[in-house]
Amino acid sequence: MRRLQGWALQHYLHNIALLKGFALCMVKNSHDPELFKYFLYQLNEEQYHPDLAKKFGLAIGLQEEDFQKATPVFECLAHTSKTIHGMLLGSAAENRASALVNETMVCRYSEEHIAALRKHYGLNDKQIQFFTVHAVADQEHTKMAAEVIAKHAVTDQQQRLVRESARHMVRFKVAKFDGIYDAYAS
Repeated sequence: MRRLQGWALQHYLHNIALLKGFALCMVKNSHDPELFKYFLYQLNEEQYHPDLAKKFGLAIGLQEEDFQKATPVFECLAHTSKTIHGMLLGSAAENRASALVNETMVCRYSEEHIAALRKHYGLNDKQIQFFTVHAVADQEHTKMAAEVIAKHAVTDQQQRLVRESARHMVRFKVAKFDGIYDAYAS
C-alpha cells in the first residue's frame, strides 16, 4: 500500500509542475497561434489531474497533510526536470516526443491499474478516476502529440532530436517508477 501512496504523492507533485510547464509553453509559443492553442488545450485537459492524484491518495489512506509535506524523490525529480526541460528548451517536436512516451505509458498502466485497484483494494470509480481518465484521454493526447511531431520534425536533425528525446524519456519514466518503488518500500 505504501508504494501506491508514494505513487499518488509523486504524481500529485509532477502534475502540478506540468500545469506550470504548459503555462510556460503558451508563453514560449505565443508567436504561433496553433501551438499556443495546443498548449492551452493541454493545460485545460490537465488542470484537474493533481486533484485526481490526490483523490486516489486520500482513498488509499493518505491525509491532506501528506500532500502538503511531500517532496519529490530523486528519480521523480529527474523525470519532472526532463519534462520541463523539453517544454522550455526543446522544440515543439522534442517536447511532444516526451509527451508521447509519457502518455502512451500512462494509458497502458492505467488500464491495468483500473482492474487491479477494483479487485484487490475495492476502490470505486470515483477513487480511481485518475486512471479511468488517463486510460481514455491519453489515447487522444498521444495522437495529438504524434501530429505535432509529424508537422514540426521535418529535417533529419529534428527527427534525430525527437528520437533522442523519446529514448531519454523512456529511461526517465522507468527510473521514476523504480524510484517510487524503492523510496516507499516500507
